Amino acid sequence: MGCCSMNKLIDRFIELFKWPLAVYMLLSLPACIQFIRAYRYSGADVFLLAGFIFFFFCRTMMDSNMKQSMEVVAHELTHTIFAMLTLHKVKSIRVNPDDSGGAMAFEGKGNWLITIAPYFFPLFGVIVMLGITVYLRVAPATNLLGGILGFFIGYHLDTVASQIHDKQTDLTDVSYKFCVMFLPAANLMAIESMLVFNRWGWKGVWHYFSSMHDKTIYNLHYAYNFILSVF
Repeated sequence: MGCCSMNKLIDRFIELFKWPLAVYMLLSLPACIQFIRAYRYSGADVFLLAGFIFFFFCRTMMDSNMKQSMEVVAHELTHTIFAMLTLHKVKSIRVNPDDSGGAMAFEGKGNWLITIAPYFFPLFGVIVMLGITVYLRVAPATNLLGGILGFFIGYHLDTVASQIHDKQTDLTDVSYKFCVMFLPAANLMAIESMLVFNRWGWKGVWHYFSSMHDKTIYNLHYAYNFILSVF
């Protein structure tokens, strides 16, 4: 089977899960909020918070064109990575000279995951997490690592907030209804997984997603039983 046929199969498979996943993420939102309320902060999180605050300090000092360029590059790279992960051959990546936006092109029709990826996937945050993983194999942990991760949590929040507006064609392509259902929980999970990584590494991230699923199922059972008791 050729690569072109394979990516078509992958696209169809991903499209099947679009609305079921949107519903699941909407139902997961209470569990994400409960995690924030239940999370027990420690001294390690102080440096994460310091890095988070430092980002917004840097943001005020950063040239607006430079900030826009970084956002455009990260945006198009995220599209590109998800296109490659779903076996689409990337043909071009372009950033407008005036930093007003950019575009990337790939073979095939594509899927909603490629389109929506920059609005929830913390590209630089994941790169930092991978970098920390490599660093810890050859050197001991330092508080600076948490500060760097906190910096990119701030970057992710700021970037997503600045990209979500009515002129983004990506959002209309997947539909605003889908975005409202999917993006809030997806972004909370992205941020919370980085928070967990700072304390417990990749094992903690795996446990976090497993716990989110269990909590979501528990919440659904609780809501179902509550409705039965009322009616």
